[in-house]
Amino acid sequence: MLQKNLPAILSFKGIAAKASLAFVINLLCAGGAVAHTAEGGFVLLLPTDIYIASGVLAVALTVAMLLVLPESFVSLSFKNIRLCHAPNLRMLPVRPHHLSSLLSALFLFWLIYIGLEGPRDPLANPLPLTVWTLWWIAFVTLQGLFGNLWRWVNPWRGAVWCFQALFGRSFRLRYPSWLGHWVGVGVFLALVGFVLADPAPTDPARLARVVAAYWAVTFLGLILFGPRWGHRADGASMMLGLYGKVGLFARRGAHLRLGLNGWQLISLRSVPFGVAVLCLLILGSGIFDGLNETFWWLDQLGLNPLEFPGRSAVIWQTLIGLALTNLAVVALFALALWLGLRVGRSQMPLRRALCLFAPTVLPIALGYHVAHYFTSFLVQAQYALAAATDPWARGQDLLGLGTFYVSTGFFNTQDSVRVLWLCQAGSVVIGHVVALLLAHAVALCHVETRAALTQVPVAIFMIFCTFFGLWLLASPRGF
Repeated sequence: MLQKNLPAILSFKGIAAKASLAFVINLLCAGGAVAHTAEGGFVLLLPTDIYIASGVLAVALTVAMLLVLPESFVSLSFKNIRLCHAPNLRMLPVRPHHLSSLLSALFLFWLIYIGLEGPRDPLANPLPLTVWTLWWIAFVTLQGLFGNLWRWVNPWRGAVWCFQALFGRSFRLRYPSWLGHWVGVGVFLALVGFVLADPAPTDPARLARVVAAYWAVTFLGLILFGPRWGHRADGASMMLGLYGKVGLFARRGAHLRLGLNGWQLISLRSVPFGVAVLCLLILGSGIFDGLNETFWWLDQLGLNPLEFPGRSAVIWQTLIGLALTNLAVVALFALALWLGLRVGRSQMPLRRALCLFAPTVLPIALGYHVAHYFTSFLVQAQYALAAATDPWARGQDLLGLGTFYVSTGFFNTQDSVRVLWLCQAGSVVIGHVVALLLAHAVALCHVETRAALTQVPVAIFMIFCTFFGLWLLASPRGF
């Protein structure tokens, strides 16, 4: 089955390319555990140095533009417009998002059941395909592009509403304020650690137990501590809530409004310190998600890419690498802010600056999320469609698709791969440009003097992230 998912390697030139092909074939034919993306190895031998230089130059020119254009240009960029009147759902006896949440919970329970009792192949079982392809890749992207869709499919909200309607809220406890948002930060890191370091995160039965445990703990926390548990301890919902702030659409009062991606972040006066750290961890985790698949990373671990021993052999190395990458991102961003405050002679404390500017990196994280998983989604979405029409792998055709084959033909020509690469590189560059505009707008709102100067070190940090992100996309990678 995995051999059908092998992307063709393009324009092989020399020994390095042949070695890369052998590495991919050995891994995919070995029958080991499937990683969460399952796109296999991919070697891109287009003139990526030209594209990388162009992307970095585009971001650098954006910085230069911000230094010379009037302040009103940035302010106008994030203006939002009123689209229509949003109905007042509070007057209804049952809110629509409670019903959609209940349907989402029922669907999740069915996925857990089929994960335990259904086919063992991760590319045929609907649970891993739904969790890692439709939710982790596609839904996170839609949340970041369009706004808070999570409130409609959150699988706890409706269940909690039903429970409280039956039993009331008399037993609710007070969430300990001293915990802040750190429980959610820890849960988010545990989730990323499971994705990257677990030997078999796509094994249906293993994933079913993890998803069931996460739902049960979160449901209990919401029952005992109320909505604060979701805002401070549910790492997945906290991540999605932050991405929702990047989206185009949002409800403000009685109206639905539209603006450039990130416009909602301008109105945030300041986020709690734990949330600021989480914003940076989302970026750092995304960076390491790409880094740990590269041949360069395997070389740092002293491993031969042609003889990769499997994910179970590098669990602790992966977790340590994840921790160090996140520490580096937090430290470098804090250093850039500190230097900017010194250059601009601002009296703003560094902690407050982090709480103001950390959310501006979210468009970068979203851009790299799209770029990193784009080619994987094109393949995995086809497997998800096949699983939807035949969820028990019994030869059914519930959707009436007829004979259905998963295709990877778009990897087979240089023209199509160039289009894919431009889409990936474009998402990285656009994410950085939006982040630069956001950081500049926040500085104009909150920095008392020399706002543009304070952003120069931050801009350098973002230019480096652009280069590094494009380098990761172009680097040979496997497993």
